[in-house]
Amino acid sequence: MPLSVRARFEVYIPDQPSQAYQDLVTTLAEEFTLVFGGCTVVSGLNGKYLSNFGQIINDRITLIYTDTPFDLPENFDAVSNYSDKLRESSFQSLDEEAILVTVWPVYHSS
Repeated sequence: MPLSVRARFEVYIPDQPSQAYQDLVTTLAEEFTLVFGGCTVVSGLNGKYLSNFGQIINDRITLIYTDTPFDLPENFDAVSNYSDKLRESSFQSLDEEAILVTVWPVYHSS
């Protein structure tokens, strides 16, 4: 059977005890589930990043990802616009130097 290519959205959110962080995870998980039929939330990941001040920061991260029904090359502009909105809304919800939103093709077995 042929593979089908789909767009996958991933949002990497710092794992902080503040309610705003928990609310954002909940909101994104609900949106991904309602819009795309489901998502995966992986908490407790370890990461590092270089701050704007040049310091290496240890960071706990929650990853939320979902696969869409959209072929990435055919829907590039719409997928790009949605990823920009995810990033913007995440920054509005949290006080962070960086929030990573990625989009990449994933191949599903039909």
